[in-house]
Amino acid sequence: MSLNLFDRFFNRFFPAPSFIAMPTFGLDIGDESLKFMELVSEKNGIQVGRHGERTVPPGIIESGKIKNPKRMEEILIKLRDEVGLKSVRVSLPEEQVYLFKLRLEKSGLVHIRESIELVLEEHVPLQAPEAIFDYEIISEDAKSLEIQVATIPKNVIENYLSIFKNARILVQSFELEAQAICRSVVKKGDLETYMIVDFGEKRTGIFIISRGVAMFTSTLDVGGVMLNSMIAKNFKISLEEAEKMKRKYGLERNTPNKELFSVLLNSVSILRDELVKHFLYWHTHKDEEGKNNPSINKIILCGGDSNLIGLVDYLSVSMKTRVEMANVWINIVNTEGYIPDINFKQALSFAAALGLTLRNFEND
Repeated sequence: MSLNLFDRFFNRFFPAPSFIAMPTFGLDIGDESLKFMELVSEKNGIQVGRHGERTVPPGIIESGKIKNPKRMEEILIKLRDEVGLKSVRVSLPEEQVYLFKLRLEKSGLVHIRESIELVLEEHVPLQAPEAIFDYEIISEDAKSLEIQVATIPKNVIENYLSIFKNARILVQSFELEAQAICRSVVKKGDLETYMIVDFGEKRTGIFIISRGVAMFTSTLDVGGVMLNSMIAKNFKISLEEAEKMKRKYGLERNTPNKELFSVLLNSVSILRDELVKHFLYWHTHKDEEGKNNPSINKIILCGGDSNLIGLVDYLSVSMKTRVEMANVWINIVNTEGYIPDINFKQALSFAAALGLTLRNFEND
């Protein structure tokens, strides 16, 4: 599996003191919530430690940008005091990250970073001094290197760092959310190409992973809350009742109330259409060098609302491709004979946090 896209930058400019040896949590920061996860090494293997979720009130974070630093610091300080969260690996929102592929000729190549910096403004709407970037080598031959570059506005990173510093929480690394999720749901060493769909409360992340690297990311404003609103409006019930109805019946055709299927289908079809659009674009458009992209092997679903009854079958049949629920424990070696202290459905919403904290065991 590929390394964290921002480790090299972070460790170069913000190295952690060598004497620090404390539990490091994965911290998945979203507009509506924070999810934290600790994995601990026991004699029988890796096991789940402290974990949970905290609500982020509206207006504090919007599309990954921190709008109210003081309130965010208060949330983090409370989390530090209540849970003991003092060292973290943090996910970065796709909305703020730009990805692009680049081929560099080895002839005359001295410093990869300097070569990227020279062409950065041709690929992203940022000037080089305003950007932080890092790269992964996808492939190489005798003459050239093919690399994937991730770029984020410098002020976004600086804002995050300032908040964690004020909350007295050490940040070990930043990582693209898609890359963290890939680490938790794709078997280590698997270089196939997958579309990962992170179906959450208010938004859905769509990622294409190939050779262990995030090649494409997109965010769609469709989530479980929208489904609840449609049900509540149609049946004139509360959002709480709508959530219960959604969980109980989902996309089952043979339900006592067949109208529910139609209501949910109207909403889920929006998601399906977006997946189809990205699926077709990936397979029909060539890359920057005129080569075909590798075929998507299957679609992997994760996120808190991905376990909607019937969703896997609906997407599989309508898209005519293999669709599976994620197994977020696939890279935790001790699942045989060990039942994590978090059920399968809950764990789907912790995919990013799990992937972040799994970084602690990559060299084990």
